[in-house]
Amino acid sequence: MPDDMPDDESKITRRRFLKNMAQSAAIIAIPGFPPGTTVDEILQWNFKEMTPEEKREAVERLERRYREQFKKDVTVRTTPAREDVLFGYALNIKKCIGCRRCVYACMKENNQSRDPQIQWIRVLEFEDGTMNLEESEHYYRPKEVPEKGHYYMPVQCQQCENPPCVKVCPVQATWKEPDGIIVVDYNWCIGCRFCISACPYWARRFNWAVPHLPADELNTSTHYLGNRPRMKGVVEKCTFCIQRTREKGGRYPACLEACPVGARKFGNLLDPNSEIRKVIEKKRVFRLKEELNTEPKFFYFMD
Repeated sequence: MPDDMPDDESKITRRRFLKNMAQSAAIIAIPGFPPGTTVDEILQWNFKEMTPEEKREAVERLERRYREQFKKDVTVRTTPAREDVLFGYALNIKKCIGCRRCVYACMKENNQSRDPQIQWIRVLEFEDGTMNLEESEHYYRPKEVPEKGHYYMPVQCQQCENPPCVKVCPVQATWKEPDGIIVVDYNWCIGCRFCISACPYWARRFNWAVPHLPADELNTSTHYLGNRPRMKGVVEKCTFCIQRTREKGGRYPACLEACPVGARKFGNLLDPNSEIRKVIEKKRVFRLKEELNTEPKFFYFMD
């Protein structure tokens, strides 16, 4: 390839070359990808680099594939971040009862694999008077919750302002959006899992196997950077229910709506009248592992 060839032309030439090679190889099934995955889908650009037309084509391919796979009409949106919005979350650990309803509401909303089971929220159990994250119980199973002498702390992606997961990704498959949400382009992820090692909050999950999502449990309202069905070999995580919170009017995340005791608060950190701002200004709040300077936008507080 000539050294003086323009970058754009060079990219197009390489892309066409790879596409032609893949087509000439008569690819019938691509390991890790659901049946019906096209060569165009495998070779598409990173979402950040796509033109509006390329995004439209990518969405159409996905909706067509999901329709064939699940026998349902699935909507894949690409709703961008709204101006003057920076999402934040707060959780009252005095109210949390450790029921894990947030965990399963999240699974239902965000199309996580049922077998093997993928969960984006991890609820930690502590003995009263302690707060050692490394010694907390992740897999408690009492007959009833809350268990006497214990309290609970749900942990999920902290949507860091200074996210270490983004820094270590070698292909820029994960990044921070203008509204503060850390997202992943599943089609661009190479499955190296560097981001999992870098995250100090256990917030990312890797699909070691082909995700199992029954058609009758599929949430058909999805976002390209959020809860669309995933494939084997990619990383996924909480996105503050991007398919809900970015839409006009802005719905709450599913975990908040499912909480039976009202322990969760969500809103725009840039709005001085928002509920999240009132919590931060009037309650005693803290953030996990603040010494790491990740600047989480997930706050914990006690009444």
